[in-house]
Amino acid sequence: MPKVQAAMNDAVEHFGRIDVVIANAGITTMAPMATLNPDAFERVIDINLTGVWRTFRAALPHVQIHHGYLLAISSMAAFVHSPLQSPYTASKAGVWAMCDSIRLELRHLGVGVGSAHPTFFHTPMMDDVVADPAGKELWGGNEKGLWKMVSLKTVIDGIVDGIERRAAQIIIPKTLTPTAKAAGLFRPFFDRVGFRPNSIQRAIELASPAGWKGSRALSRDEGSTGTSHNNGN
Repeated sequence: MPKVQAAMNDAVEHFGRIDVVIANAGITTMAPMATLNPDAFERVIDINLTGVWRTFRAALPHVQIHHGYLLAISSMAAFVHSPLQSPYTASKAGVWAMCDSIRLELRHLGVGVGSAHPTFFHTPMMDDVVADPAGKELWGGNEKGLWKMVSLKTVIDGIVDGIERRAAQIIIPKTLTPTAKAAGLFRPFFDRVGFRPNSIQRAIELASPAGWKGSRALSRDEGSTGTSHNNGN
């Protein structure tokens, strides 16, 4: 926490104020519960979920001065729960729920809280997913169909629009909004069509105990722990 708080303080000293803070760090694993290293599970939860809480807590004293906005980068994985990714889906669903709770806590302060839920898009983390044999088996390279990646521009535009609206929830692309809004209704479809039993079995056989083919992937973050954005002069 002291390091995160120090980063927020440095940002305020440099810019004069903070209006918007984005908690963006994220990692994942690709292994079944039976073989996943417990340390890998805990690391994913610590970065993806607890890291958002740490970032928001450190940012709040600064953001509330100007009735600003806190945004956490969750994922469509908060609604569509894939096999071999239990720590990732749990953390992203947790981020969604945590943002809903914190929003109620901060409403009287005039501080907005939102969660962004993009589908697959190109990041270094996704390079590892595509390169991992288990990930390749599950997602088919993310080139077409249900799991096709969207452009980085689509994600950026969606997040910027959400920040400007102080949105409680940002779905990217917007065409997936029905899936997010009715996750329980659509989940049997994704379970049946998106994850075939024989494909899941092959992915389990291909998965490594570390959760990745390459051990370096687990230590690679999607982004910084907290990204501050200044709207002031």
